[in-house]
Amino acid sequence: MLTASIIVFATAGVIIRPFRLPEATWALAGAAALVLFGILPFGDAINGMRKGIDVYLFLIGMMVIAELARQEGLFDFLAALAVEHARGSPQRLFILIYLVGILITAFLSNDATAIVLTPAVYAATRAAGAKPLPYLLVCAFIANAASFVLPISNPANLVVFGAHMPHLAEWLRQFALPSLASIVVTYVVLRLTQHRALSAERIECRAPHPKLSRGGWLTAYGIVAIGIVLIGASALHMQLGLPTFICGAVTAAAVLVLSRQSPRPLIKGISWSVLPLVAGLFVMVEALIRSGAIAQLSDTLHAAVAQSVPRTAWAAGLITAVADNIANNLPVGLIAGSVVGSDHLPPQVFGTMLIGVDLGPNLSVTGSLATILWLVALRREKIDVSAWQFLWLGLLVMPPALLAAISFAVL
Repeated sequence: MLTASIIVFATAGVIIRPFRLPEATWALAGAAALVLFGILPFGDAINGMRKGIDVYLFLIGMMVIAELARQEGLFDFLAALAVEHARGSPQRLFILIYLVGILITAFLSNDATAIVLTPAVYAATRAAGAKPLPYLLVCAFIANAASFVLPISNPANLVVFGAHMPHLAEWLRQFALPSLASIVVTYVVLRLTQHRALSAERIECRAPHPKLSRGGWLTAYGIVAIGIVLIGASALHMQLGLPTFICGAVTAAAVLVLSRQSPRPLIKGISWSVLPLVAGLFVMVEALIRSGAIAQLSDTLHAAVAQSVPRTAWAAGLITAVADNIANNLPVGLIAGSVVGSDHLPPQVFGTMLIGVDLGPNLSVTGSLATILWLVALRREKIDVSAWQFLWLGLLVMPPALLAAISFAVL
């Protein structure tokens, strides 16, 4: 009970951020409390943190390349290009931003879409004379809807599977159709909900088009190279953290050296607090493992699978999706990953669990780190989207996409 109380308190702190303290503060406070109360030995806490090394390296590599792309104006360039190709049509601009969001999420992760594409879309839509909110909503929803296209599309994918990451061919066989269903259904419902707003829009045919620097082009080539390397690493069944870190570091070094820039602005712009946040969550999940909660959950799933695999797969996906919005998908993903690693579950079951972890956060602003980062980016631009406003829209968008994705996953 004490373990559960500490973890619930810490998770609530991460989501609600009392006293406006950073999310990492609450995660580390929960981890420290588990050690101080003697629930988790210090050595086990350190071992829990070590389990996240591949995730930390992945996050660092992705944050480096995303911040580099922001500083070099790559995403501003892409957003302006989308405005130009929209040729004065709000509907065309909407789908172009959606397509750009798919590409960035698939090859750079959903956090990159939230952190970098969101301000770029805001700037481009303002330049085109459009009301930004319908297009900004695209950034939030596609960040989660496309986050299981590839293993690299969401850090939660690494958390769930860890060392048990499927080969790329197996991943595509299992998640290609569910991903397509998620992306298409999310677009259709989101487009219908924004129909009135887009119909009333009148936008400019052209927007100020920033010239992409040599560093921007080099960053773009680096992103393509990262995608190729990571797809190759996934195909060879290698862990993705170290290749991501190396590719990000090499690309950043090349851009900084050629443009003779100081690395200080790049380093300063990275959200380093994400790392202790994830480390604290790994410690809390380690405490759950020691308490026997993970083993009980695994036994329950095993018993359910013995009765019916399809029903268990549906239940696992739906429950996980709902749990994301209560406890955030990072801790839910860590728990799901512990269950996947502790038992041999049918692919349909852990597949729907991953879909729930990745797509479930489209219900509310507290569901994922990407959505929280998106909300922070909006607040910087003085745009207010309340939790209730997002929830009402999420209730329309997320459930049909989730049902469609799970339906294909259990085939």
